[in-house]
Amino acid sequence: MTENTKKFLSNFLPFAVSAALLWVLSKMIDFNEAIRIIKSADLKYIFYALMFFSTINLILIVRWFVFIKALELKVDFVTAVRYYLIGLLGNSILPSSVGGDVIKIVGVCAGSQDKPKVVASVLIDRLSGFAGMVLVATVSFILGFRLISNPSVILLVIGMAVASTGIATVLFNQTAYSFCCQIFGRFPKFKDALMKIHYDLALLKGRQWAGYQAILLSALSQMTLAVTYFLLAKALHQDVNFFYFIIFTPLICVVSSVPSIGGLGVRELGAAYFFGKVGMLESAASSVTFISYLFMVFIGLLGGLYFLLTRPPAKES
Repeated sequence: MTENTKKFLSNFLPFAVSAALLWVLSKMIDFNEAIRIIKSADLKYIFYALMFFSTINLILIVRWFVFIKALELKVDFVTAVRYYLIGLLGNSILPSSVGGDVIKIVGVCAGSQDKPKVVASVLIDRLSGFAGMVLVATVSFILGFRLISNPSVILLVIGMAVASTGIATVLFNQTAYSFCCQIFGRFPKFKDALMKIHYDLALLKGRQWAGYQAILLSALSQMTLAVTYFLLAKALHQDVNFFYFIIFTPLICVVSSVPSIGGLGVRELGAAYFFGKVGMLESAASSVTFISYLFMVFIGLLGGLYFLLTRPPAKES
């Protein structure tokens, strides 16, 4: 397979995934019903949800800046905000689940002499986000176990906890890490990626507090997203126990990391599946996550405008 073919497929696949899942979603739900539900939405709750969604992004900016400071990068908070916001726009429209990360890395690297640490700050930030998802999903599942009777949901939560424990063991335990490097010796790209993450984590040696702070901020962002979904469900006249939102939100976030256009289609299908198990109308559940996607696009566009308005003047030659 040629390099051009690989690039074409990697760019085409997310579009295909989003289109295919939206088609599947159209077979599961009544779009006319979804439109009717959205038209009848309580705008007061929509506004509240937007405020909470905006707060999530503030939390995530602070989380990234925790690692920037821990790695002693010479990047001020305003610069971090600028590239986070333009990265958010990239996440919502680019055919990749990590498009925003690439934008942040390229942007900050352009003005930094310590490029490896810039890359590390973004990658570890992403890893702490996953850790926060698992923390919230596991704790809420333990506390609300009696509310969940569907075996597939139980298995997904347990699977997340087991997978995250395995990943942490590999990355933080030298013996387990060396063993895995030997196993994946025949897959040099995977081995190199594993070594890169291990190296990035090693940069935080003696600064573990930054990792703990970031994981707590990630958990807070997941809780805030759960509140956002809950308020949107309220706006669409759906009465569902708040505990379900705490349990399902991390699962939906994990599902939406599948390569697609801003998680479009993947997120909606996941929401319809999970919340459909607890009595919410599938059309309403998918509408909840679609509205949150529109929030992301809206804030991303504002971020893009802010990025342009705060662009430093070009240096005279």
